[in-house]
This record gives sequence, structure tokens and C-alpha cells, in this order.
Amino acid sequence: MQSGKYVPGLHPGYERNMATIESLLDTADLPDSPTPRLDAELLLAAALGKPRSYLRTWPERELEAEQLAQYQASLARRRNGEPVAYILGRQGFWSLDLEVAPHTLIPRPDTELLVETALELLPAAPLAALDLGTGSGAIALALASERPAWQVTGVDRVEDAVALAERNRQRLKLGNVGFLHGHWFSALAGQRYGLILSNPPYIRADDHHLDEGDVRFEPSSALVAGRDGLDDIRAIIQAAPQHLLDAGWLLLEHGFDQAEAVRALLADVGFTDVHSRRDLGGHERISLGRFDRE
Repeated sequence: MQSGKYVPGLHPGYERNMATIESLLDTADLPDSPTPRLDAELLLAAALGKPRSYLRTWPERELEAEQLAQYQASLARRRNGEPVAYILGRQGFWSLDLEVAPHTLIPRPDTELLVETALELLPAAPLAALDLGTGSGAIALALASERPAWQVTGVDRVEDAVALAERNRQRLKLGNVGFLHGHWFSALAGQRYGLILSNPPYIRADDHHLDEGDVRFEPSSALVAGRDGLDDIRAIIQAAPQHLLDAGWLLLEHGFDQAEAVRALLADVGFTDVHSRRDLGGHERISLGRFDRE
């Protein structure tokens, strides 16, 4: 009988004659992950250089030593809490595959509501759109991919984020979007847009979620906005009218319990048609308004 072989990084004491796809997935040890099987599949597929569908098609495939080492190293990083997106350097958003890095937020499905709402509100005709705090460029790139006639600008105060967004633009070969370095509207003097969107920092400085899950690894400057989480939203709302065309729209993502406060801020500055929209979890996730200059 052939003796078993210990595969490091799996359940303690587990032995197997060979490190097959099936055995590695069945024994991946990620006790603190909310999605352990998905995480293991993504990390294993990356180590193999294959899509996840390959794992189901070839469960008996045995990994080569280099592939196994890469998978085990990635598994250890995930076990330490590091987000899968940062381990892989990639994250899907909308219909796009984006490069991500620890100096930017990880694009999340909830933020796709901003894109959906913008596409619903505004026609495919030529339009200037602005994405504030663009990070990896997710929102700007999604809009540009869906609206070839739009000219989209993304702005971020972190130079590395601007460079990352530009790399994503080049890889996606989108010519109707560009990225600038600046803090909110600081680089946009005299510029006006028919649409401004932002997923700004909106977490309270004392929020316990900052010490939990993937958020622990994301840049606090892209998450925290003062004692009530609304400092950056206030700044954007106050300055936005100077950069909106007549009847231009402002769309803002915010926390699940901040919609009422954000609607009040919009109304106080003179926005009309102010309302909020719910994400897939049923939470009021974005609030928006139109600014009529007349």
C-alpha cells in the first residue's frame, strides 16, 4: 500500500496520497472566513492559472509542486484575514475584471447600484460625468464601458490609486475615461458635469466594523469620515453645485443608516427630486438629487 503524504496548510493531521484539486478544496482550513469554499476555489484557480469551472471539470488533477506552494501561501494569507481580492490582485465589478491593491478599496457589489442608477437616470447621449474618489476606477470604468458617448473623469487624492485606475483603463482599452490626481474638486476648477457620483468614506471613526473582516486591511482614509461618518459627504454636497450643469445629478453611496441624514443635507443645499435607493439587502444604500440652476 502506498503511504500517505502530509499536505501543509490543510486540516492538522490530514494525509492524502496526492494533492488533488478535490482533496485540497475539501480540506482547506479557513475557519474565520464567511465564504471558505469560495475563497479556496478562487485561490486554487489562481494557483493553477485556470477559471473556477476547471476545478469542477478536473477534480482529480494533482497540483505540481510550484502550484501547491503558491496555493498554500495564498491560503495562509487568507487564514490571517487578508482579503482574497488583495491576495489575487483582482476583483470583479460590474462586467469588468479590475486590478486592485491595498491602497484602494475593494469594489463591492453594493456600489454597482450607483452605476445602475446613473444608467437609468441619464440617456446614452453625450454627457460629462465625474467619479469622485475613484480608487481602482471601478465606477468610472463601468460607466465608460456602458456609455461610449459619455466622457468620464475619475479623481482621487492618492496618486497610486490614480496610477492603478489608469492601468485598468489601458487594459480595458477604454478611450472615453481619464483620471486625475486631486482631493474631491480641487483639480476641477471651472469644470461642470451632468452627473457626479461618489462612494466616499462614510464610516464613523469609532465604528467597530473597522476592526472586523476585510475592512481591517483596507485604507482607513478611504473608509473613515469623522465622528458621524458624514464629513466627506457634507464637503461633496456643499461643493457639488459649483460643478454641476443645470439639472445635473449628484449620486452618493452611504451607510445603511445614513440615508435620512444625507437626504437632509442634499435638500438644505437646494437639490430637488431628492430620494434614496435600496441595495440588494434592502438597505437604503445611495441617495441622490438634481440641482436646477435656474
